[in-house]
Amino acid sequence: MDCTDDESDTSDDTDNEKDEDNMGDKVYVPGEPMADDEELVCDDTAYVMYHQMQTGAPCLSFDVLHDSLGETREEYPLTMYLVAGSQAERAHVNNVIVMKLSNLTKNSVKEKEEKEEESDNESDAEDDDEKPELEAAMIRHTGSINRIRCTCIGERQIAATWSEQGKVYLWDLSRPLQAVNDSQVMAAYTREQESPAAIFKFAGHQTEGFAMDWSPLSQGNLLTGDCMKHIHLWTPQEGGSWHVDQKSFSAHTASVEDIQWSPNEANVFASCSVDKSLRIWDTRVTPSKACMLTIPDAHDRDINVISWNRTEPFIVSGGDDGCIKIWDLRQFQSGQAVAVFKHHTSPITSVQWHPTDSTVFAAAGSDDQLTLWDLSVERDSEAADKDNNEPSVPPQLLFIHQGQKDIKELHWHKQCTGSIISTAHSGFNIFRTISV
Repeated sequence: MDCTDDESDTSDDTDNEKDEDNMGDKVYVPGEPMADDEELVCDDTAYVMYHQMQTGAPCLSFDVLHDSLGETREEYPLTMYLVAGSQAERAHVNNVIVMKLSNLTKNSVKEKEEKEEESDNESDAEDDDEKPELEAAMIRHTGSINRIRCTCIGERQIAATWSEQGKVYLWDLSRPLQAVNDSQVMAAYTREQESPAAIFKFAGHQTEGFAMDWSPLSQGNLLTGDCMKHIHLWTPQEGGSWHVDQKSFSAHTASVEDIQWSPNEANVFASCSVDKSLRIWDTRVTPSKACMLTIPDAHDRDINVISWNRTEPFIVSGGDDGCIKIWDLRQFQSGQAVAVFKHHTSPITSVQWHPTDSTVFAAAGSDDQLTLWDLSVERDSEAADKDNNEPSVPPQLLFIHQGQKDIKELHWHKQCTGSIISTAHSGFNIFRTISV
């Protein structure tokens, strides 16, 4: 009997160990309940690169500045240039912030473990040499910045800002860019009492707005949309000025939330709205008749963001319903999305296609998730049947990034392969995953 009891105890212990192992192998999906003593920890092995950054006041909109360091960079450490707009509580302390991020190192778990085993006699200076660096130059801005977008006009980087006070400003970033690249220029820049002035201002919108996009094909052409449904077209003039057409594109019946120029047709753009519609426009036609195609109820609730694929006839949209939808322009008149993804549990706040891979896009939401998707992936039914621990998520979902609170905007870096920058109330993340 003693022998039987011992065998029984051993069997029970083995079963418990198996149960613990199975629990350890379970994939966590955001939204699942967690025990009081559990917490999420970042898995460094899932990232090629991962860094965090703070700017003081939240910067809930930003853009990536094109640089001359190379078009397809994969050698680390990386250097990036960004421009962001602050949303401070006091309107008079807001800024356009031009940033240079350098020494963005690659994640290396092996190197990290080796460093932890090294002697503590290493100097602090050596540790500092391995940390990312941030240089920032400020331009004072009137009012919080709802959205900021940049473009290259000749040799100049120009940024457009939507102010909460209903005005749109254009800024020449040449001087602040010189400052972040040269310590002597920075010293002189910070001593200057006068902040650089806007090179152009438009106060013709009747209220504030968020929608804004520079044309990728017609240098200097800009579209701005406001919360009273109006979209205005800007065209550059000789002498560094702009003409803003007073006749607005106004087929929407509520706030215009986002605008995207076509990457292939210079006179065509898309827009989305609180009225739940998606619209395609042609600027060659009189504004009152320029709306060519409309999907009236593209989402069940407000549509917040859209992105136009650079090489394929697809538009991705995200709305307050938490849905991400893919629209094929060849089937646009049918009013039916070719794909619908419902993973996020809160409004979608940002979407963007990968700059070179036409099947991959990223999305972010108010549920504190940033997700990566690949339309080319199909579910492997045999593998799913064999693995009971397979999470219940769309097969096209490649990656879930967490750690930020209330993510507002994301951008792929077009020159640093696979790199994503995202901003939230809790600050910036700069990363590249192993999946893309």
